[in-house]
Amino acid sequence: MDHEAVFHAAYDAVLRRWPVDVHSVDVPSPYGTTRVQICGREDGAPVVLLPGGGATSVVWFANVKDLAAAHRVYAVDLIGDIGRSVHDGAPLRGADDLVAWLDTLFAELGLDGAHLCGHSYGAWIALNYALHAPQRLGRLALLDPTNCFTGMRPRYLVHGLPTLLRPTAERIQAFHRWETGSDPEDPAWRTFLDSTAGARRSKVVAMRRPKARDLRACTVPALVLLAGRSRAHDARRAAAAARRLLPEAGVVTLPDASHHSLPTERPAELNRLLAEFLA
Repeated sequence: MDHEAVFHAAYDAVLRRWPVDVHSVDVPSPYGTTRVQICGREDGAPVVLLPGGGATSVVWFANVKDLAAAHRVYAVDLIGDIGRSVHDGAPLRGADDLVAWLDTLFAELGLDGAHLCGHSYGAWIALNYALHAPQRLGRLALLDPTNCFTGMRPRYLVHGLPTLLRPTAERIQAFHRWETGSDPEDPAWRTFLDSTAGARRSKVVAMRRPKARDLRACTVPALVLLAGRSRAHDARRAAAAARRLLPEAGVVTLPDASHHSLPTERPAELNRLLAEFLA
């Protein structure tokens, strides 16, 4: 079986389910080419979406309709992770390389002033970018960000380790079910998640928490949306730390959301909060 072909077919199937017209571009950088899905109003304020690890740009299928109504949306496949971005250039050694990669992406696409939204690992990248280049951003939205304000739960890391070391569809299903309490509702998304067991990634960078003094100096207007049922970290502790370290930020907890149910499951409240914040 050609696992990579199965993965790409599942990726394309989810992308075809996007409820808006979308076109794909490959953006060059010193690190390789970055696949970006573009949709929405051509005259709308740009919004850049960074997915969680292993989710790719197609994960935003339940959010893009609402976002595209008022914005030009740029959904990104993370360099080094699974997806259609190709990491065949400079090595990824840490957060500095990821923000340099985003610098190139913003420059190539003319995105100065864009809003930036990320989930999980993508939120960690987004926050590091806001600390690095606040002048390039409009607003910053972080969806259940990991290793940004508090550490991750050891139990979550233990449960997730087999899906990284020896991924199988069964292990991915079990991890998702353990974290969320159920299987994914969307059948195409469920098939996609199964297919990621055979996808290739080159380097997901280890997440080091930003320093408190850097967070307190952040000038980008921010919204932190936490999943109340997240098993990745303690949502209450993360909320308290976010309020302490980003005192000007809005911090909201979605009580029924879990880490892996974002952003695909029951998206209405998430979409409403994002639309209001980015308006």
